Amino acid sequence: MLKTMNAEPVPSPATILCVVGARPNFMKIAPVMAALAACPGLRGYLVHTGQHYDVAMSAGFFAELGIPEPDENLEVGSGSHAQQTAEVMRRFEPVLDRVRPAAVLVVGDVNSTIACALVAVKKGIAVAHVEAGLRSWNRAMPEEINRVLTDQISDFLFTTEQGALPNLLREGIAAERVHFVGNVMIDTLRANLARATPPRQSLIEAGAAPGLAEDPRGYQVLTLHRPSNVDDRAVLSGLLTTVRDISARCPVVFTVHPRTRARIAEFGLDRLLGGPDIAVIPPQGYLAMLGLMAGARAVLTDSGGIQEETTALGVPCFTLREDTERPITIEEGTNTLVGPAPAAILAAFDRLLATGGKTGRIPALWDGRAAERIAGVLAGAFVHPD
Repeated sequence: MLKTMNAEPVPSPATILCVVGARPNFMKIAPVMAALAACPGLRGYLVHTGQHYDVAMSAGFFAELGIPEPDENLEVGSGSHAQQTAEVMRRFEPVLDRVRPAAVLVVGDVNSTIACALVAVKKGIAVAHVEAGLRSWNRAMPEEINRVLTDQISDFLFTTEQGALPNLLREGIAAERVHFVGNVMIDTLRANLARATPPRQSLIEAGAAPGLAEDPRGYQVLTLHRPSNVDDRAVLSGLLTTVRDISARCPVVFTVHPRTRARIAEFGLDRLLGGPDIAVIPPQGYLAMLGLMAGARAVLTDSGGIQEETTALGVPCFTLREDTERPITIEEGTNTLVGPAPAAILAAFDRLLATGGKTGRIPALWDGRAAERIAGVLAGAFVHPD
């Protein structure tokens, strides 16, 4: 039984306070806000914690994806995990006191996710977690801690893949709290694929050689941002050396995260990116990145969301990590877990050239309607006939 069921009747329309904090959240919240707006009896209220505050990583995504301007921006900014989490909690509590929502909806696994969920549950407000039940089984990842704890205190656990339910049951979460709805990231991808920026145009706008997008050998997209890959000089040097070596056989478009760019400069590794077949460009907006991935021969990444997007696009993906919280992209999709070791990356690249790369299928309920299902569940819980 939900905590809210024994509370005072929920006023109509029922307010679902939705939280975003970092770039990965933006693509997930866009379809949710649209689905809430289309659902009679529900009202979305958007709070941006400001965990990512750079315009290129925040405002640009809101404009591209048609996300309404946030009702509140907490402007928390950067800091250590403890500082950021604590500051989000401190600034979020007064918002709850003013808005008094029926539920707080959080997405993904960033610090804002666990921070806002903790404040809500302490105040007796129901928590809905989108992307529940994903597990890497690596507690050294801060995101894994955020995922596990958020799931434990959530009333509605919305899962993207069927394998998430056994994970949650194993952790003592009641099955009736879990709802398999599909993947909201894919809702956004399907809704925007026809609008994706052509790769040539993105390279021109980034100041890179546009012909690389039309190279007969194809091109690869590279993203790196995980601390385990970019904060260790030896690991980062090995990755960039490998990228330089394979770029001579298939060009690489490297969208460089600010954190990664800073480490490359700090470690003196810029020389490894000077080849003619490597285009080093800034972080891209959603539509530009979508176009680059859709047109790529393969994608190399340590991002969780990109593993899902490449599966939906049917593009081979090499994940440069030792583990993943998205096993369905390996079991059913186009993803291969290769790790950061140069030999493993080179072997995977050779297989790509020999076979054309891994093919897969679209997982169940990755059909563009996940957000509709989420809104339906929430309406069933909070919207009652007069």
